[in-house]
Amino acid sequence: MRKIISFMHISLDGFVAGVNGELNWAMVGEEIFSHVSKRISKSDTALYGRVTYRMMEEYWPTISDQPTATKLEVNHANWYAKVHKVVLSTTIANEPSENTEIISDNLVERINEIKQQRGEDILIFGSPTTTQSLMKLNLIDGYWLFVNPIVLGKGIRLFSDIEEKIKLELLNSRQFNCGVTELNYMVEKSV
Repeated sequence: MRKIISFMHISLDGFVAGVNGELNWAMVGEEIFSHVSKRISKSDTALYGRVTYRMMEEYWPTISDQPTATKLEVNHANWYAKVHKVVLSTTIANEPSENTEIISDNLVERINEIKQQRGEDILIFGSPTTTQSLMKLNLIDGYWLFVNPIVLGKGIRLFSDIEEKIKLELLNSRQFNCGVTELNYMVEKSV
């Protein structure tokens, strides 16, 4: 069965965005971008909430046309163009974009159907509200966190309103030159 992995930049004090959703504090230099590109190139499905999906659609489809686009950006834009995108939204009715599936109802059933399909792990990019919703439904299988060396003090938390403990197993970690620490966790599911 495929796993759903939440990929998120997070501050040391547990925030994934500023008060207004800003991410200008997240460090995404060439070293991190290159590392992430290698891992996501093996993934064939990306899961987004409506807000993050809209941001991605505004940026990635046109970045290759920009004269200042780096090789890493062009590679990511090519991946984004071909990856199957699953968007959780009750307000997007029909999306004209290729490779895009909108889920607006029967969330648990539809997500479990996707997890049963052949393919690689499903990555949730950003999308804190989506991650929190899936977390409450016990549908998140792992967390791929990039802990940034900053304390925001306030903003949007990743882990909020958690009613039950979530036991995690650390698979690996990595320190980047900029001070960001990557942590890969799998959720220990009770049988």
